[in-house]
Amino acid sequence: MGLDHTLDEQAPKHQRRIRYKGTHPQKFKEKYKELHPDQYKDAVAKIIEKGNTPAGMHIPICVKEILDFLQIKAGQTGLDATLGYGGHSLAMLQCLHEKGRLYAIDVDPIELPRTKERLEQLGYGSEILEIQQRNFSQIDQITTKTGNFHFILADLGVSSMQIDNPDRGFSFKAEGPLDLRLNPQKGTSAAIRLKEMTQDELQDMLIENADEPHHKAIAQAIVSQLKKGNAIQTTTQLRNIIKDALINIPQITEAEIKKSCQRSFQSLRIDINNEFEVLDLFLEKLPNALAKGGRVAILSFHSGEDRRVKKSFKRFFGEGVYREIAPDPIRPSAEECHVNPRAHSAKLRWAIKS
Repeated sequence: MGLDHTLDEQAPKHQRRIRYKGTHPQKFKEKYKELHPDQYKDAVAKIIEKGNTPAGMHIPICVKEILDFLQIKAGQTGLDATLGYGGHSLAMLQCLHEKGRLYAIDVDPIELPRTKERLEQLGYGSEILEIQQRNFSQIDQITTKTGNFHFILADLGVSSMQIDNPDRGFSFKAEGPLDLRLNPQKGTSAAIRLKEMTQDELQDMLIENADEPHHKAIAQAIVSQLKKGNAIQTTTQLRNIIKDALINIPQITEAEIKKSCQRSFQSLRIDINNEFEVLDLFLEKLPNALAKGGRVAILSFHSGEDRRVKKSFKRFFGEGVYREIAPDPIRPSAEECHVNPRAHSAKLRWAIKS
């Protein structure tokens, strides 16, 4: 009797799933089926079929186009410079046929271990895949140990699971802390960064990072709120400030205001993560990381990124470092954009080392 009582106390208590109002969960943490895709494959498949990305997941973009270009062969060594959810890494690992090695890096300390676990469960352990938490601007530090790579991929987009999780503060669509850091363990949050900036600095940031046409009105509104002592600590607080700043502009539409919110959040994210600076470093070090005849493919998602990739590829092609570069960016097919709307803005450029 005493033993049975002790065992009962030690047995884990059943955890009921989070309850929600209505017929479908609305909040991120309530979407238990989407957050456990291995357990609810049919439900997740239906969500993807409707053209939506399941919460907590990321659908890799231009996989066929990337693999067609990289021409990965068994025995080669490659790098996924932006691991994310691991969809591109999985496709590249399958091309190696258990011969060769893939290195994968990412700065996100929250998603990286989850992706590593997923890939290990699929049979890709340390014998063929090495994952490190590292910024891709440090690519030269990786090659000192690995040697040069036969193929490299960099997907510059923010992963869907980062955007969807309101605790990360990447999206204005849900209430969450105004953070926006790819690595929340380092640097300054977006909320703190806003307090440090002058109106001129805010305007310059909105222009440089997002080509925001209403940069002056948005910057004025943010600075005005902060001067009044009104803290901007959440995503919805910033969204409402932007909306209130633009709502009285003649003939402006809800769709235009939404675009300005998207661009403003993008601009702030780029700023606090130094995304352009680290991309420039990566592009500068990239040729020395490629083996002779090595191939690199880069996916970008807005004009600031694409301009940098295009300029770097053209420069090194002109210097004879690259023997061939993409004449024009490759865009996702209409079919892919229908299945995955987040693919719409993607541009794929490539280069081959001389």
